[in-house]
Amino acid sequence: MTTEAKKSECCPEFNPSLWENRMVDWNEKRFIKEKVFTFFYIPLNFGSVMKRIMKRLEDSGATTQESLCLSDHTSKWNMDIYIDVDKEVKGVENVVFKGKYFSKVYEGDFKNTQKWCDDYKNYAKNNGMVIKKWLMWYTTCPKCAKKYGKNFVAIICEVAQE
Repeated sequence: MTTEAKKSECCPEFNPSLWENRMVDWNEKRFIKEKVFTFFYIPLNFGSVMKRIMKRLEDSGATTQESLCLSDHTSKWNMDIYIDVDKEVKGVENVVFKGKYFSKVYEGDFKNTQKWCDDYKNYAKNNGMVIKKWLMWYTTCPKCAKKYGKNFVAIICEVAQE
């Protein structure tokens, strides 16, 4: 593959219909975990962390199953990211997700994040779900969102029934 072709293949195009109002039952779903520094929730070193993760994946022969890159905003200053993998990866923290996760997809500018979160909370409550763990999936980088003409964000939360 040429360097030019690699540059054009940054983020795979996201199909929202595969994740809209989807309940998934993850039993032993493998992820690797890394930390990203943030300033009032805005990622500062996301690119360098992703380059390091992709190098680890390449070196280990691991691949992502669904190109999931889930973000857990633990504070204004830190975000944990989880990348789905098909096997254990040496040199990084390996974690396993178990449980039921509900996904809802939104599209638009990140300034709408609070509105999306409020909508998700209301939807979960109205459908008898209690949110246990809150995750965001920013499905494409800003360049790819511009290329595809859509900026999709999936909120994926571990849920339990009330």
